[in-house]
Amino acid sequence: MQSMISLNSIIFNGMDATPIDVQVQLSTGLSKPEFNIIGLADRAVKESAERIRNVLSAMKLSLPPKRLTVNLSPADVEKSGSHFDLPILCGILCAIGVLPENELEKYVILGEVGLNGAIVKTDAVLPASVWANSRGLGIICPGDQGVQARWAGHENILAPFHVMQLINHFKGTQILPVPELTAPTGSQDSTLDMADVHGQAAAKRALEIAAAGGHAMLMVGPPGSGKTMLASRLPTIMPEMTAHEILETSTIYSIAGELGTRGLMSTRPFRSVHHTSSPVALAGGGSDARPGEISLAHNGVLFLDELPEFNRATLEILRQPMESGRILISRAKRNATYPARFQLIAAMNPCPCGHLGNAALSCSRAPRCAEAYQNKISGPLLDRIDLHVDVDAVKPWEMTTDNTPRESSADIRKRVVAARERQITRQGCVNAHLDGPALEQYAALTPELTTFLNTAAEKMGMSARGYNRIKRLARTIADLRGADDIEMPDLAEALSYRPINRGKYGVKL
Repeated sequence: MQSMISLNSIIFNGMDATPIDVQVQLSTGLSKPEFNIIGLADRAVKESAERIRNVLSAMKLSLPPKRLTVNLSPADVEKSGSHFDLPILCGILCAIGVLPENELEKYVILGEVGLNGAIVKTDAVLPASVWANSRGLGIICPGDQGVQARWAGHENILAPFHVMQLINHFKGTQILPVPELTAPTGSQDSTLDMADVHGQAAAKRALEIAAAGGHAMLMVGPPGSGKTMLASRLPTIMPEMTAHEILETSTIYSIAGELGTRGLMSTRPFRSVHHTSSPVALAGGGSDARPGEISLAHNGVLFLDELPEFNRATLEILRQPMESGRILISRAKRNATYPARFQLIAAMNPCPCGHLGNAALSCSRAPRCAEAYQNKISGPLLDRIDLHVDVDAVKPWEMTTDNTPRESSADIRKRVVAARERQITRQGCVNAHLDGPALEQYAALTPELTTFLNTAAEKMGMSARGYNRIKRLARTIADLRGADDIEMPDLAEALSYRPINRGKYGVKL
């Protein structure tokens, strides 16, 4: 009876892990080696055979003249990715007596192997380490990603840079150290500050409200008015991520292959998406159902500049995840679900030339061109945006003569953090996520305020969704001033961010 080697590996379908049993068997009866990989493996997995042959040759080893069969079980689940190189190689080394199977079967193994035996980085090391730890298993991963695995909370980690290091470790001639924890790093630009923005008091106020309550915001104004500048500074006034948010965001980046050699993502993501991006780039997908920009912006900011320039079908993808905080990617053979609790910040010009309302600069088609331009954005999407803000251009000479003290990001952030803490303590989530009975309880209005809001909603033709969004926004404004109850000024300010018919630059609701 032929002996079979069985080692552990893993694949991910969205955020869900599927354990893979890497079975290796050598069969007699051939005069030359034969190497087959079965188990619904894609091309990248099947190419492991040639990479492994070269690795064995580089280590002065060769396959015996037998039939070598590698089965990836369960056989009805598609296997993709080069991270099966290392578990397959380890299984072969166990079969020819180089490595001990009884030791390796205690680990989840993943990693791509170079032709010279180097173990190079792969995707999903962090979630694989979390999964392995939850089941009492260790993990063997590329040396560059040992720090990621370490953040899963256990120390049973082997992170070799070369296959020989792994062999020497189990032979006792070279002990691989446990990777040291390093401070998590992010990509936020520390040079950005709200104090850099001249003027724009109304837009800054709206941005503060958006940060405090997690609300979506649309800025409309001519070119050069500072819309992008304001949006890029939103992360500088947002609270730090919690430990749960850091791990969740880092897991998404690890699956997407964007975590690199960093330990964790410690700063809130800011994803600036170009208007030529495809629906797959935004929502995620492809043959392996990878996360898209809206999932990479989870717990952070998704910034869409030049909003009407996006393909309308691409923008409509935002509607469902803005409500549910999740995105389902459906393909013929695979369904994957990713978190997508992002904060949408959008910016747009009022018309194609961008100078609507400026007689000296606007084109000859104004204002007719503005209506067609703005109609590229659907009403249901606009209805999901809480704050609609006009951003006027600042005169160049005003920037040099303005000596008014400007608040720094640190000053604004203190108020935002205080408001967020009130929300989390009171209801366990930010105001933008309040819904159902919780919304009625924590954003309750007095009879007088209810009558006022009902009258405004009727005059503005407001939808039920818009009605509730006004209540959430008013709750955030009250939290920023430290109040327990919503008052008339809070509700009036909230309504001011939702134009009756058209804003200054003509944007419709």
